[in-house]
Amino acid sequence: MKVIKIYFVLLVLLMFTSCTDRVIDIFTGNSPVYMSYEELREAVEQKDAADLVSPGKIYFKDDHLFIVEKMKGIHVIDNSDPASPVNKTFIEVPGNVDIAIKGDVLYADSYVDLVALDISDLENVREAGRVKDVLPYTLPPYDENYPVARIERDRGVVIDWEVKEVRQEVEQYYYPVYRGIEGAWNTDAATGGMGGISSEGTGIGGSMARFGISDNTLFAVDESTLHIFGISDPGNPEHKKDFYAGWAIETLFILDENMFLGSMNGMRIYDISVPNSPMFLSDFWHATGCDPVVVQGDLAYITLRGGNMCGNELNLLVVVSIKEITEPVELIRYPMEGPYGLGIDGNLLFICDGDAGLKIYNARDPMAISGNRLAVFPDIFGYDVIPVNRVLMLIGEDGLYQYDYSDPQDIVLLSRIDVGE
Repeated sequence: MKVIKIYFVLLVLLMFTSCTDRVIDIFTGNSPVYMSYEELREAVEQKDAADLVSPGKIYFKDDHLFIVEKMKGIHVIDNSDPASPVNKTFIEVPGNVDIAIKGDVLYADSYVDLVALDISDLENVREAGRVKDVLPYTLPPYDENYPVARIERDRGVVIDWEVKEVRQEVEQYYYPVYRGIEGAWNTDAATGGMGGISSEGTGIGGSMARFGISDNTLFAVDESTLHIFGISDPGNPEHKKDFYAGWAIETLFILDENMFLGSMNGMRIYDISVPNSPMFLSDFWHATGCDPVVVQGDLAYITLRGGNMCGNELNLLVVVSIKEITEPVELIRYPMEGPYGLGIDGNLLFICDGDAGLKIYNARDPMAISGNRLAVFPDIFGYDVIPVNRVLMLIGEDGLYQYDYSDPQDIVLLSRIDVGE
């Protein structure tokens, strides 16, 4: 009789345990739409020119401007005449956020892969090489009014979301578990002959870039990791190593043999003279905020944006002396409205200052920048800029703007390509 009772108790306990191990969570949320890894690796395709819809990073090389369409691919603009740019073609690269170019090879992230594209003939762009499963698993933007369903990475990459009823089995824990989201990258058209890209040198990226090239090395940074690739054979990039570079890193800027990383809490400086073994030199700490950095000579210019996910409410331009590279010193700070990207060319400093528009300063005297504003274009919400050859290329939520600044006292709008055009 005792034996029967014991078996009965064990059976009840087993049933109770089984029931508590199978719990179905039902909620309205963002349900992932997947693309298989096989489909992803066959998806690079050159297409006719397309409208700008959600423009992101920009890159300039050999009279051509490359504009990332967030998570979709790359617009190629013939910019040989900045007063009359021509949208020539679109390169579909799913999951693309960042790009960099050396010679006639364009490097782009495609979700978890690094892709090398041969752009020597812009009429016939082709995939030259690919390094698989080397970058963080990236997620597209989602409806923040709803929670996110579980991500099943073995099914492929997430290319979209559907807001619908989600039913998913969850495990029982004896401590609190909170539903969250994964992912490390921030996702904060044709006429005539197109010409091509030369086989020499690198191009110029904006201040919001996460990709950078030094000699035969490509660097790609995520929130904490510097991914290092050898590109001695440009069409066949080789993953060399991953390197822990800090916390909450957002941007990368390379000048000579030094790399400047902008993070949410400061600027970190590395010596990359030995590319596969970056050597920490120094850091400059500031209040938490989103911040790109550009460098010219012995000065670093940092914009600091607060609000939302960027931390506190400070909005600043900070000028830092790097004359002693191992001991950066803040010289001065200036109030801003909500700055994003910035660029500098000679004495001219260009700042995308959120709702306050594009601001242009004479920065000859770093201690008197705010008193030397040359121009402001208040109706532009800019994201990033590239100033080169006396032409400022600005990408914003409304599209591409270009300005002639050959006469700093009379800065003139040359052209624009609007979103949806």
